[in-house]
Amino acid sequence: MPSQLYDFVVVANRLPVDKVGTTDDGEPLYETSPGGLVTALAPVMRSQHGAWVGWAGAPDEAGDAFDSDGMHLVPVELSAQEIEDYYEGMANGTLWPLFHDVIAAPEYHRHWWDAYAKVNRRFAEAAAAQAAEGATVWVQDYQLLLVPMMLREQRPDLRIGFFNHIPFPGYEIFSQLPWRKRVVEGVLGADLVGFQRRSDATNFLRACRRAAGATTRGSHVHVGHGEGRRTVHAAPFPISIDARGFEALASDPAVIERAAQVRTELGDPDAILLGVDRLDYTKGIRHRLSTFKELLEDGALGDKRVVLVQVASPSRERVKAYADLRDEVELIVGRLNGDHGTVGWQPVHYLHQSFPRDEMAALYLAADAMLVTALRDGMNLVAKEYVAARHDDDGVLVLSEFAGAADELHQAVLVNPHDIDGTKGAIVEALGMPKAERRRRMRALRRRVREHDVERWARDFLGALQDGAHAHDEEPAGQA
Repeated sequence: MPSQLYDFVVVANRLPVDKVGTTDDGEPLYETSPGGLVTALAPVMRSQHGAWVGWAGAPDEAGDAFDSDGMHLVPVELSAQEIEDYYEGMANGTLWPLFHDVIAAPEYHRHWWDAYAKVNRRFAEAAAAQAAEGATVWVQDYQLLLVPMMLREQRPDLRIGFFNHIPFPGYEIFSQLPWRKRVVEGVLGADLVGFQRRSDATNFLRACRRAAGATTRGSHVHVGHGEGRRTVHAAPFPISIDARGFEALASDPAVIERAAQVRTELGDPDAILLGVDRLDYTKGIRHRLSTFKELLEDGALGDKRVVLVQVASPSRERVKAYADLRDEVELIVGRLNGDHGTVGWQPVHYLHQSFPRDEMAALYLAADAMLVTALRDGMNLVAKEYVAARHDDDGVLVLSEFAGAADELHQAVLVNPHDIDGTKGAIVEALGMPKAERRRRMRALRRRVREHDVERWARDFLGALQDGAHAHDEEPAGQA
């Protein structure tokens, strides 16, 4: 039993810090991760006396709980085999492709499921040990779908929230999962279940009825019987970014200068198209490259010299589907540049690496159009980062209708990335859009992102959790 208990506990697959070395005394040295979830929850952690439970990121590395940047961090140990079975296997070989509409084929292995359940229980036990009487516990994402009910069984006094950062599929797809009932029952341990889109919440409610036999009424699920009867609320709470912080970064004179330098380094093209994604099959990178290839071949861009910069940050490289995707993308890029490049000029600049936030802000400022053409995406925060960075009220966002951001960013040019001709037309429209129209659209997009930032997301969700979530039936948080 820890010497101190906490009124607010976050449970996530990863801790909000990265190990960057050791001190002179041999102690681990950490720095806070740059992700949006950390940005949203760190202030809440500090103000509400909070603890964060998660994996430290390396196998067989547990260690004692420690404090960092005003947060109490509790490492959960995972063995190399558990990482392979629970994380690379069940989470990213089964649930990720299943929840993204089977863009890649999910694999179903019982030993993956057994490891997943075992690790989820370990996370639940660690959270229960940190939580004070009546504490609020917020469980994050698809790696921990069983934790809410496991936690409730141990600590019925807790107020439990769960947020699913990725899509929740239609029942015809979800029903493939051999453990569908146990997954739904696991999530229903929460008092409030949050999703990125209303359609995700609707899909989950249907799964509650079909897979678990639960009764639903509107956005409420009734579970249990007699004295154990509870009501669970499921609603959309679209996540966002630290919009003001990103705008301030993009307004830095050094970043503005770097944006101009990027254009020079690219040969001062007439237009720059930008894609920024994890190297993941859900992001539509292959479709995007095919679209750009056709634009070059059929002359739709006219005599404009247009460059596509594709940042593809490394992702899950030990998973075969991701290794295969990298090989395929790099082959396409090589052929495209070989067919259409000249000495001193290449139409695609492909960067398989991650960049710091200031370099990303410079790329956003340099780009005439941002291509966010995911085949399926829970939200896609890159779209919101691009909008926040454009303090000049210029630039055009070309956005997939299958990304959660499409529900909010109505002034983007929306596309179906499977429709190559339609996407080609959207890119031509974006590059030919009059400046007054670009500014009108971007001002509306920026207003939306500023008003519905990550701080509001966390405040709305936690407020609904504390209030019993009854206030969000008619108009859920963050919906236009």
